Amino acid sequence: MGLMMDAAEMNAFLGRVFLEVAGEFHVEEVSETGVVLRLLVQDRHLRPGGTVSGPAMFGLADVTAYMVTLAQIGPRALAVTTNCSIDFMRKPAAGVDLIAHGRLLKLGKQLSVSDVLIYSEGMDKPVARASLTYAIPPQGVDLKD
Repeated sequence: MGLMMDAAEMNAFLGRVFLEVAGEFHVEEVSETGVVLRLLVQDRHLRPGGTVSGPAMFGLADVTAYMVTLAQIGPRALAVTTNCSIDFMRKPAAGVDLIAHGRLLKLGKQLSVSDVLIYSEGMDKPVARASLTYAIPPQGVDLKD
């Protein structure tokens, strides 16, 4: 199965369907093996001490797994998270964007399973790792744009 969406289509979809996160995430790259997504870190993503908060990193992992899934199935707004496990491994650098590398581990008719590594821009080691499962709505069941 080939890619159903490219980076430009994904960014447009996020801006059109998920206004609450418009301007927070940017899909950098899409390939057959995965997606690279950027969290455009802003003051609201920071916790005391200036580092990126856990909830902001979770959001990045979640949106990355969503984009990995949509790359394969196309724009389906009603695909939803059914499970997430995240390990916070080290403190992100202060004041820099986070970059997530997501890869699809399994795609079925009803579920997709993804793995996401999150890095602080400029750091070699990941700051978090997440495993996520998405439920895929039946074909023809989705929002109408």
